[in-house]
Amino acid sequence: MGNDFWLALSQILMINIVLSGDNAVVIAMACRNLPPRAQRLGIIWGTVGAVVFRVVLTFVAAWLLQLPYLQLIGGILLFIIAVKLLLGEKEEHVEASDNLISAIKTILFADVIMSLDNVLGIAAVARGNFTLLLIGLGISIPIVVFGSTLIMRLMARFPIIIYIGAGILGYVAGEMIVGDKVAADLVHNYHFLHSTVPLAGAALAIIIGYYFKEKTRKRGYYRRYSSIFPIK
Repeated sequence: MGNDFWLALSQILMINIVLSGDNAVVIAMACRNLPPRAQRLGIIWGTVGAVVFRVVLTFVAAWLLQLPYLQLIGGILLFIIAVKLLLGEKEEHVEASDNLISAIKTILFADVIMSLDNVLGIAAVARGNFTLLLIGLGISIPIVVFGSTLIMRLMARFPIIIYIGAGILGYVAGEMIVGDKVAADLVHNYHFLHSTVPLAGAALAIIIGYYFKEKTRKRGYYRRYSSIFPIK
């Protein structure tokens, strides 16, 4: 296994850390109003279903990214995900269910929606490498089941983790864009773009995300200030 393999594996690990952390919270929220025995069943079956969906989605994404233009589109989507990661816009609005079947349905629906960014990231880094796909899934599943609370505490205590994750996503997005079959034909005479575009993607994701995060924060301060001291 060469350096490229270990680099890709470290990227997958970081993507899992920053994007898988809140899925387990959805399971807990959906089951919180169930009786204790039904809670356990809801968590077990909801987790099993979520894992199955994640496996299927990952392999579907890996296959789709082999098609022309889809890797380019996937790179753009992944760049947007990187920026939104810094903005903290990934919020879960999950209603608690009062029966087991409804809770499981809620878990599966929410997990499919929330796993798309994680699945896209893993598939993009793996680039069709079956071993990396399996390892990526093997890492993400325990995080979903057990690690959400710990990861969210770590990200709250060390915000640099989020910036590193956004940078990696931006880098992978740049690799996807220049690696698309159509884009590759356009840039094959400009070899420097294969290294500069991913680096630019990483830098831009952090810069743009930080800019809009600060803008949103200042707007919040302004609203709070104006509510205390209204301008007439």
